[in-house]
Parts: sequence; structure tokens; C-alpha cells
Amino acid sequence: MPLWSKHPIRKRERQPGGFRSARLRVPAATAATVSLALALSGCAQVDTTSPAAQRARPVPANGTRFGTVDCREAKCIALTFDAGPSENSARLLDILKEKHVPATFFLLGKRHIEKYPQLVKRMAAEGHEVASHTWDHKILTQISDTQIRGELERTDDAIERLTGRKPTLMRPPQGRTDANVHRICRELGLSEVLWSVTAKDYQTTDSALIEKRVLDQASRDGIILLHDIYQGTVPAVPGIIDALKERGYVFVTVPQLLAPGKPEPGKVYRP
Repeated sequence: MPLWSKHPIRKRERQPGGFRSARLRVPAATAATVSLALALSGCAQVDTTSPAAQRARPVPANGTRFGTVDCREAKCIALTFDAGPSENSARLLDILKEKHVPATFFLLGKRHIEKYPQLVKRMAAEGHEVASHTWDHKILTQISDTQIRGELERTDDAIERLTGRKPTLMRPPQGRTDANVHRICRELGLSEVLWSVTAKDYQTTDSALIEKRVLDQASRDGIILLHDIYQGTVPAVPGIIDALKERGYVFVTVPQLLAPGKPEPGKVYRP
């Protein structure tokens, strides 16, 4: 049985960023251009702020702590996982603990947070950044303001109940976002995080191929997008970590990547 057949939301998958839904509502004359841009980039074409630019901003009094590394000096990269937790997440957490690597988890609420609450608690307890990927993976640019708020607030509340901390980061499904989503995120205290590296692990169970795709795209300040819901992904993680460490990369969470700057609600971050 294909992996996604076990989870209703996964029947919409197989697009960059993880899931397929209806087409963007764009004029016919620009549809081809938008489609090409999305295919090349893996996420929406919006105004974004790079980690380096955020680090260069005046430091707020409550700026983000560096942790063990200063990314102004070190060759940093962020490992992120979307759409969990899943039955694969415990093994992933074991690997990250063994390798001393922090990650950022963008979690789904329905059938994920509510099914694996202990894994959410473990993620937070082991020093990972726990963030939102919405409640039910609806495309935020295609639903009402009330629905957008519900997708975000319900997930944030569930995470806060389990970890004691409300998320400050979110990742819009498929990377689809716009000025309206930015406005609501700003009001809810959320920054949006896109990515620069995608292994398209929703297309294959070949762990070696997933590893190669990540390594081919990796660069300083990169944000790697993977999904721990897929069978081929977690087995690829040790090789990805070891190879990037050999290249001199230091793994950090997304907030650490931006430090001493602090993620600003309503802004979109992408290398």
C-alpha cells in the first residue's frame, strides 16, 4: 500500500513543498509564467527576507539567542521537516539526538499533532524548534480570513498545550502565501518560513536520491525542506548530516539562523 494511502491528506500530495491542491487563481495570460516560477523555485514568488539580511538588522532588546553558534561567522544551515509528526518521527528524533543536530519541525494538527502528542513534547524537550504547518493543510491563499485564522490558531493552541510555548513560526502549505496571509500572520505573531532546498521526497522512496538532491542544492544559510512522513526520508538523514558536516556546515534551528535578529511577525524568510 502506498504510504500516502494511509493518510487522507496525502492524497493531495505530489507538488513542491509537499501537497497538491487547486491551481492558483491567476489570470490565464500569466498562468504559464507562475507555473514555471513555482516549478523552478519550489515555493511561492513573494517578497522575502534572507537570513543574512535579518542578522544584519538592528538587534532588538529581546533578540534571539545564538545558542552554540554565531551564523554571522559560521557556515550555518537549517534542517526542517514538514507535515509530521508521524510513525517515522521517533526514529528521526533518535538520529538527531545521536548526531547532536537541532531541527525545526513544521507540524500539522489534524491526524498528526493530535495523534502523536508525546512526539511533539519530545521535540520541544530535546531542543528542536516546534512550529506550525496549519491544522489541515489547506491552501491559505484559497480560503477565507476566518478559515486562515482557524488553520493557524488551532495548531498554535495545540502546540502550546503540549509544549508550554506558542509557535512563532509557520510554513504555509505548498509555500502558497500572499499579502493577506502576511497580514493575518502578523496579527497572530507568526513569521513565515519558506525554503531553499527541496529533495522532493514526496516523489520517491529512494533514500540515496533524496540525499543526493539535498547535497546538490545545499549552500550557506540554506533551509532544507524534508518530510518525515515519507518512508525514504528518515533513512536519508544520517548521510545528509554527515556529508554536510564534512563540508563544514553547522546545523541550527531557523531562529538561530536569523540570530541575533529575531523573526518578525508577518515577514517571510527564505535564503
